[in-house]
Amino acid sequence: MIIHVIVYKLLRMSSSLLLMLPLLGLLSLSVSAAPQNDLVVTLPGLDKQPPWKHYSGYLKASGTKQLHYWFIESANKPSSDPLVLWMNGGPGCSSDLGLLTEHGPFRISKTGGGVSINKYSWNNVANMLYLEAPAGVGYSFSEDKNYTTNDDEVANDNYLALTSFFSKFPEYKSNAFFITGESYAGIYVPTLSAKVLQDPSMNFKGMAIGNGISNFTTNDNSLLYFGYYHGLIGEDLWNKMLSDCCPGQSVRQCHFVNGYTSNGACSDVVGQALDQISGTGLNEYNLYAPCEVPTFGGYIYNNDSFVYSLPSLSHQNHPMIIEKLNQLKLRKQFEESVRITPPCLDYGYVISYMNTEEVRAALHISPFAQDWDVCSDDVGGSYVTLYRDVTQFYQKVLAAGKTVLVYNGDVDMACNFLGDEWFVEDLGLPVVKQRGPWYVKDASGQRQVAGFTKQFKQLTLTTIRGAGHMVPQDAPQAALEMFSSFLYQ
Repeated sequence: MIIHVIVYKLLRMSSSLLLMLPLLGLLSLSVSAAPQNDLVVTLPGLDKQPPWKHYSGYLKASGTKQLHYWFIESANKPSSDPLVLWMNGGPGCSSDLGLLTEHGPFRISKTGGGVSINKYSWNNVANMLYLEAPAGVGYSFSEDKNYTTNDDEVANDNYLALTSFFSKFPEYKSNAFFITGESYAGIYVPTLSAKVLQDPSMNFKGMAIGNGISNFTTNDNSLLYFGYYHGLIGEDLWNKMLSDCCPGQSVRQCHFVNGYTSNGACSDVVGQALDQISGTGLNEYNLYAPCEVPTFGGYIYNNDSFVYSLPSLSHQNHPMIIEKLNQLKLRKQFEESVRITPPCLDYGYVISYMNTEEVRAALHISPFAQDWDVCSDDVGGSYVTLYRDVTQFYQKVLAAGKTVLVYNGDVDMACNFLGDEWFVEDLGLPVVKQRGPWYVKDASGQRQVAGFTKQFKQLTLTTIRGAGHMVPQDAPQAALEMFSSFLYQ
């Protein structure tokens, strides 16, 4: 391990040292005989290495793109347990964050770089494949440094990465395969799933989306209803919004987005409401959680395609907020050294750990990969959204007979539960079982309400009580039970 770190340090030095690559490669091969060269032998900070295997390396995508993956074998029966692809959103945020802070097996200490095992890891019931995408995110890179991309290109690159994975691990081709993710993966997951449907060599069974963006207009409208019914918008302002934005219509039929873009009076009152929701220091990822790292107000508006609320995982989720910032000319350019991390959430300890030379060496990270970060402004700042409604992709997946899980922490404001519920209802699927509570047992064995669920034909709509945007982080036990139920239903 020490020799690997020395080699890695040399590779990270100036370009003049690249002449030494052949010699260094021989040195590396002489001390490392790990299977496929991607096997993680020792993870820094972990006192006792786990009994199951995990791998880290690169998967080939289009052009010169290399996407970093971290594959965690199931702790149960890897040869027969399902294979699950996980993707975080952004666009431009790392799936390794999901591994290290949500449902992966490893937890990094906030105080010193130590690593512990998460007993609610999803690899208790499945083989977990974490893919950092698009190129430019996390440890993924492109040799040409061109990180401008869009929804279709990302779906294609992720598909190519999957074919690369199955070439490396052909023994998993027959395992049931699921595609999952959260936030902007509400776009990634269904677009990739529709593409995978065309490849019969992949044993694709279904998809799961957590707190996902599925329809931008619905997400915006529902956010205002969420804010009002959670006490963030006062009665006087709410009544003014109804009268100025949709006079004569019922409360449920008020589409604030339409009025916001065409009606000056409506725009003013909705802007006031948005200020109450997103401009007062509330934690947008969990309404009832504290804001760990209060941030200054700064925004970037770029080519009508991207906004940073310094910083944010839901850059593109709220078109009304984007329009409001543009009108107010709240544009703040900043240096590349400014890190982009989710507001109110402190992930500095993850960034520090992932950028140690020991960790990069252990995970076989390319010397050409950039420093690891939670989210990439290079990717997000130039990303182009093509699909603001993914109904067509859901319809393709459902028509193929696949199963779908849509789940939401019920106190998330970035991608709130109400917007996803409206989206699912609009699919017009037959109802199999009406909405009702589901349960988990607490430490004393008492049954507690974990959330509420409604069963449609092929689709399960579930809420997790008291959880925010990152459900497994806030409710790990309930998340694992929900996940296992979906895989083995």
